[in-house]
Amino acid sequence: MYKIFDAHCHIYPDQIAQKAVEGIDRFYEHLPFHPYDGTTGTLLRIGREAGISRFLVHSVATAPRQVSGINRFIASEVAGSGRAFTGLGTLHPDSENLEQDFGELAALGLKGVKLHPDFQRFEADSPKAMSIYGLCAEAGLPVLVHTGDHRFDFSNPGRIANVLRAFPKLRFAGAHFGGWSVWDEAADTLSGFDNIIVDTSSTFYALGRNRSLALIRKWGADRVMFGTDYPMWHPQPEISFLLDMGLSEDEYRRILWDNAADVFGV
Repeated sequence: MYKIFDAHCHIYPDQIAQKAVEGIDRFYEHLPFHPYDGTTGTLLRIGREAGISRFLVHSVATAPRQVSGINRFIASEVAGSGRAFTGLGTLHPDSENLEQDFGELAALGLKGVKLHPDFQRFEADSPKAMSIYGLCAEAGLPVLVHTGDHRFDFSNPGRIANVLRAFPKLRFAGAHFGGWSVWDEAADTLSGFDNIIVDTSSTFYALGRNRSLALIRKWGADRVMFGTDYPMWHPQPEISFLLDMGLSEDEYRRILWDNAADVFGV
């Protein structure tokens, strides 16, 4: 069995988890999944049942005032996870104390930044967002960004291309094969950049085996990370789906562990 790193997991404090998951469900217009409860305990239980030994955990701030609390929560969960969790912090481009927020995030030992332009309502290549990428690039921290949504134009491929051109040394992880619901456009527009890696989260349900395999080939197995998008999906069917694609052992090792471990410093 391969070592497995789930490179895309949202977690929330127990007391607000249900409300947070309901908000995700509404935002995505009730996609064909039965979301789990978003708590740390459930993630560890179902993840370990599926053979996952490391989880990349994060959340996003929808307002600047939430940033510090979320980052302290993620850091606390990482510390209490017995080395099961690697944590990303959040930032908000409208913060009046962006450098202070970033400094606290780094001091907490978080291994990068998670942004969701569509949920946080900012254009991925806006000047304020560019300030965040600049801080990450200078500090050598990766950024994981929700990319793509056919309903909006906050994080679609053209905007992500602008970021990648502006920050060639930034380690940029594009969630959902680099463009949720605009997968082919994302691959055509972004796969030529050397500084982007993508994850598989919330894609298999829509793409099916042949399109998923074609995208892995387009991006290259050295630039794809396995991710579930917990609490949206149970990991076992996601893992089984990937393992049914007939990739080589080296490709599976890269996708299931090596690539994420390299990007996020495990």
